[in-house]
Amino acid sequence: MTAEQKQEFKQIIEDQIQTLSSEIEAIRSAIYPNKGEGTSDKVAHISFKQEQSIHFQRYEEATKRLNRLKHAYLKVDTPEYGICKECEEDIPLERLKLVPESVYCVACMNELGL
Repeated sequence: MTAEQKQEFKQIIEDQIQTLSSEIEAIRSAIYPNKGEGTSDKVAHISFKQEQSIHFQRYEEATKRLNRLKHAYLKVDTPEYGICKECEEDIPLERLKLVPESVYCVACMNELGL
């Protein structure tokens, strides 16, 4: 991978980190509304609790991905970035552009059942 490609991936990762951080903040606001903004009747409260459960799941997944992106950002300048952990072949650049935190190629992911 060239230095220019690594710089491009750093920018892609930075952009995704910024976007995901904003999404996480919005999810956090949905999970924990400001005092006095809660529901006033029982049916609305039940609906809120169901939505809150979904938001918790989204929050957990987004936080995990954010951590993977931050880890990938730190790895971009190392020789192992873009190399599959299983087969040690290059991960296609198109895949890294879509999922820059990828540590496995598609074939190995399928083989490992991930």
